[in-house]
Amino acid sequence: MEQVGDEAATGVVSRATQLDGPPVRAALAAADSPRVLWSAPDEPTVVGSGTAATITATGSDRFERVRAAGDTLFDHGNVHAGTEAARPRLFGGFAFHDDHDGDLPWTGFPGAQFVLPRRQLTYTADGTWLTVNAVGPDATPEAVEASLAETAAELEDLPEPERANRPAVERRERGTTRSAWRDSVLDATDRIAAGELDKVVLAMALRVDLDGPVPVHDVLDRLAGTYPDCVRFLVEPDDSGDSVPSFFGATPERLVELRGRTVSTGALAGTTGRGDTPAEDEWLARELLADEKNAHEHEIVAETIREQLEPFASSVSTGDRSVRRLATVQHLETPITAELADDEHVLSLVEALHPTPAVGGLPPSTALDTIRETEPFARGWYAAPVGWFDAAGYGSFAVALRSAVAEGDTATLFAGVGIVEDSDPDAEWDEVQLKYRPMLDELE
Repeated sequence: MEQVGDEAATGVVSRATQLDGPPVRAALAAADSPRVLWSAPDEPTVVGSGTAATITATGSDRFERVRAAGDTLFDHGNVHAGTEAARPRLFGGFAFHDDHDGDLPWTGFPGAQFVLPRRQLTYTADGTWLTVNAVGPDATPEAVEASLAETAAELEDLPEPERANRPAVERRERGTTRSAWRDSVLDATDRIAAGELDKVVLAMALRVDLDGPVPVHDVLDRLAGTYPDCVRFLVEPDDSGDSVPSFFGATPERLVELRGRTVSTGALAGTTGRGDTPAEDEWLARELLADEKNAHEHEIVAETIREQLEPFASSVSTGDRSVRRLATVQHLETPITAELADDEHVLSLVEALHPTPAVGGLPPSTALDTIRETEPFARGWYAAPVGWFDAAGYGSFAVALRSAVAEGDTATLFAGVGIVEDSDPDAEWDEVQLKYRPMLDELE
């Protein structure tokens, strides 16, 4: 494994072959740490095992440093992918704040980390591909081809693991009390009324102690059935310790996708619950579309995303606002696309868009200061970009919402809400509890 910081890296040697691969759940259960899962609508699903190379960075310039290290790694490569879907990619993400310091429960997670999996399984509509990657002085085409044949034989005989019993919840500990939450929301609305803020997103953390370890591969498998239209992800720090934390989730929010010069993104803000009947569901959706508070919050997000893209784009287009229904909540959603004026790396767009007002606020610097002053826990990688990029600089990133970080028999869940001038502390508290449900339902 090659560790890559600011120094130059030896190029990647990569070979791929098609095979009768194991199911995603089995492949993930058998994967070596750091494990990767990326499963997004209209994209191949990828399971990564181990690491051939790791890129890490910290500080405010971490986006550029990751990009530079990735360019070095790919520019000196020897890649025969077999098909575009099987090409080597770097998977990972960033911390929410520039000054992330890895406080619990984020032990081992740096300010940014991307791994080139040693073994990459790519599930496409036309079949499954195995890619084996290697980096370093001993990485030769002959050695990688031999490893590819050996690994393919192992995977074709990989058994489906038994499903683990769901661990029981023994204790819950909120990171924010209800009274503290009320004070925080009222302080934020006072700042908004005074003109210091337009909006700020405040979050909470919920620690759950279980009577056994979290079976991450089973949780993600169940999330696939409950949230098929969301982006499922798993990232782990490149840590050789006995216990490695896992950050995973099923997020409804795509940050950005870049292919060629075409950018796809969107605004997702404004929330209500689901109804007990189809008629109640429709009524709640109509109320959400008509609600001034939610419409105002949503338009702040959409307008800011358009402004953030304009310096890069020859054109920006906005689709119609609609209601997106998930298992426990409904959101206002507006698709946004852009055509770039010049070739750009996806990480340049990620840096420009993070954090969107849907997870940070406006003005950005004031909102971030408010978040730091208010939240009594470390956001870590919650609400930050997770995803992948390739040698061409194309890639796909999501906002890490509806997520948890788990280590051993403990999981910490995160959820947040947008605060505007007429926000009610009790209503916002209830909305956070709704947003915990995707992960809580699969852990309990």
